[in-house]
Amino acid sequence: MSVVTVQDVSKIFGTGHTAVTAVNHVSLEVEAGDIVLVMGPSGSGKTSLLSMIGTLMSPTTGRILISGQDTSTLAPAQLSRLRLREFGFVFQTFNLLSALTAEENVMLPLLTAGMHRKPAQAKARSALEQLQLGHRLRSLPRDLSGGEKQRVAIARSLANDPRLILADEPTANLDARTGQDVTLLLCETACRENRAVIIVSHDQRLRTAAKRVITIDDGRLTTEENGEHTLNCRIHGGAGLS
Repeated sequence: MSVVTVQDVSKIFGTGHTAVTAVNHVSLEVEAGDIVLVMGPSGSGKTSLLSMIGTLMSPTTGRILISGQDTSTLAPAQLSRLRLREFGFVFQTFNLLSALTAEENVMLPLLTAGMHRKPAQAKARSALEQLQLGHRLRSLPRDLSGGEKQRVAIARSLANDPRLILADEPTANLDARTGQDVTLLLCETACRENRAVIIVSHDQRLRTAAKRVITIDDGRLTTEENGEHTLNCRIHGGAGLS
């Protein structure tokens, strides 16, 4: 069963002569372990598509199924539980809470899901240590570099063991070396833990992690090609990123 099924989805903003079609009859399937990079110019509809897949916005027409469940049939509270259980979000601007430490930011979705504090703390620490942030557990976001903030955000996105990671321009605020590190981390996370990953970005470097590269233009999916994943994923015998 697909993790994500997008069936003939469109998104129209406004009405009448002011209506703008942001996403135009898009269909897409994403399986567990897949890494899909969606590329396109600003205003092409890629962020609107990601927002609909993440149930942050409803399609005007068409359906989106997550693990076979039609999201259009779910009430707001059910959608919130679905996002908490099935999705991990990684944002361009990190979206860390400034008053919380790195450890507390990663603990937050675990506590929200009902986990007790001690196991949530242990799991958060383990996630941060795996991302080489064990020495930053008690650091506030203002004391972290851009790359460290993004790794905390990735640890938080993985905290509840989601089946699907949605990443919106995850390397946009990072330098070249740190961007490569984050790219490789997303790649290896998908493969090691059999998670589906959808990334929207302008960053051509992300092709090195992707299994599939899809171009969207004027709201339509126009091309699909293979990414460079097998050349670079160390889990699959690749050389890593240089």
